[in-house]
Amino acid sequence: MIAALGLYHGINPAMGWPLAVANGMTARRAGAVFSTLLPLGAGHLMAMMVVLVPFAWLGWFMEWSREIRISAGVLVVAFGVRQLVARGHPRFLARVKPTRLAWWSFLMATAHGAGLMLVPAMLGLCGSGTASEVTEGHAAVMTSLMRSGVLAAVLVAAVHTLAMLLAGMGMAWLTYRYLGLNFVRRAWFNLDKVWAASLVAAGGAGIMLAV
Repeated sequence: MIAALGLYHGINPAMGWPLAVANGMTARRAGAVFSTLLPLGAGHLMAMMVVLVPFAWLGWFMEWSREIRISAGVLVVAFGVRQLVARGHPRFLARVKPTRLAWWSFLMATAHGAGLMLVPAMLGLCGSGTASEVTEGHAAVMTSLMRSGVLAAVLVAAVHTLAMLLAGMGMAWLTYRYLGLNFVRRAWFNLDKVWAASLVAAGGAGIMLAV
């Protein structure tokens, strides 16, 4: 699911692959397409990390793990409903300079709730420990949970971003090499409502798995 969401984010033009196409067209070389995607991926990765890592640290509270997962699911559902109702994008995103691609990617992914979408899946991977681990002592269990939770957050963000980059790279390369900018102008697809609905679905799935 984490990789599938990454592919979905990569295909979505809102995550920036049209910028890679534009840079490739301007520079008239394929290398500009791929070099543009690297800062976009870096920004997306940071947007995942700033959301996932704090939630992973919450795994310390073993006795509240079920409540935390349900609350996280409710938060994702609420954000998805807001995105369904709200129209347009935050205006400040239009004022970010084109040269600051990583910063733009970070802000765009954060504004769209891309990291929130991964929280239910990440919390499902952060186990609360077995009974035998509990007997080893409170401090040892807390240390184990901290390490496994943060490691899970890092791996989830990395796998997701890699899938996003592959999908975005594929879309950018096809558009640059074969389809051209007319494809973007004529066949532009707006995934805002689909994105919002997927947030609601991801949050709902997280709640059901926690219950």
